[in-house]
Amino acid sequence: MVAGAVLLLSGYANEEKRISIYSTAANYTLPVVSRNNHDYVGLFEVLEPLGTVTAKVDGARWKVRYDKVEGEFTNEKPRAKVRGRNIDLPNNFLLENGRGLVPLASLSTLLPAFLGGPVNFHESARRVFIGNVAVHFNAQLNRSSDPPFLVMEFTSPVNPTISTGPGQLRMTFNREPLVPPGSQTLKFDSPMIPSATYSENNGAAEIQVNGSVPLFASFSNNGRRITIAPAPQPEKQAIQPPTPPGGPMPTLPPPSAVPSPAVYFAVIDPSHGGEERGAALSDQISEKDVTLLFARRLRRDLEARGITTLLVRDSDSVVSLDQRATIANAARSKIYICIHAASQGNGVRLYSGLIPAGDASRGPFLDWNTAQSSFLPVTQAVESQVAAELQKKQISVRMLAAPLRPLNNIVAPALAIEIAPPGTTVADVTSVAYQDSIAGAVVAAVVGARARLESGR
Repeated sequence: MVAGAVLLLSGYANEEKRISIYSTAANYTLPVVSRNNHDYVGLFEVLEPLGTVTAKVDGARWKVRYDKVEGEFTNEKPRAKVRGRNIDLPNNFLLENGRGLVPLASLSTLLPAFLGGPVNFHESARRVFIGNVAVHFNAQLNRSSDPPFLVMEFTSPVNPTISTGPGQLRMTFNREPLVPPGSQTLKFDSPMIPSATYSENNGAAEIQVNGSVPLFASFSNNGRRITIAPAPQPEKQAIQPPTPPGGPMPTLPPPSAVPSPAVYFAVIDPSHGGEERGAALSDQISEKDVTLLFARRLRRDLEARGITTLLVRDSDSVVSLDQRATIANAARSKIYICIHAASQGNGVRLYSGLIPAGDASRGPFLDWNTAQSSFLPVTQAVESQVAAELQKKQISVRMLAAPLRPLNNIVAPALAIEIAPPGTTVADVTSVAYQDSIAGAVVAAVVGARARLESGR
């Protein structure tokens, strides 16, 4: 199962243009470049995942061969020849350092000529469907429980990025050839989940489920079913820094006892665990296993530098979000680091809290949902140091803000680290060398920020 509160998509609002291509051979995404106020894409890069491609430059001409099909283009000319047939291009072909750039709009004509089969190009969304590859879905409200829940069935396994916001849950499908279910707006006769909308843009499809209450999503049937239900509403709690919320400490798997005050400098929290396996990074790799593997490696490296470190879970066990925050707050640590893993994208994404509107703090007691507020400046400073250390190691990094629990419940600087593969091979997310590089960057940043963390300023 995957908790709904994971990634905030607004951080990607300024991301680069891209095109997604779906086929029986591969699903992949390519960057789109702007030339003379028009969108272009590299034709060699488009064809390469689909078959054998060669290309060569002959003066101003660029000749490309896909399997047995030959094409010829001329720099700064709006015409091409494929299979001996002339094809008009909407804009000039461009030759840049041996790379052949074709106008994005020309793909609907060029690809069928090269591939010899049907191609469906959603040009406004920059999504190309080659052959019969579309993933369809339907959504039905199940009233067998109170409150009712929404069940979405997909014709193939899916693994969307999920984010939550006030009154909505968004699922973004970056690699799946998802298509709309006829109508782009679905209505349900439920005050809690009244509707859902489908949209697509910048190479991705999105389903937004609207709700009058917070929602969360869970996966089943090997990724072919997503169930969306009202999120359990914990009772409001107050915390007095740095003690945990009211009530006794819950009984948990290791660590089995409440850590003594001021013993642990850092708390490392590998997300998910037990039945909550997290994202399915591949058929063999679950998020919960990657996060625990990296958390143990990070603890080892921190303690080697004299930084006492506690793991929220050190086994394949279920720990609730409130329990994770309780453990971290009871430890009175100087920094809390939550670990996530993903198959989408590359490198590392760093998250600081995004504080929601919450109840007012009363005297020495902090509101549970906004406890992180006063620690955000230090959190963001440490986040910047981690990003700088990752960049030194030439690891791609992006800094974002997200309402990612339990960050907002932590009474210490708190950030989340999401690890994605360094390249296109998902299994590399478990690479010892790759994880060591990331852990080394995090440790260097924490050591560098130690004085600031100890002072709390």
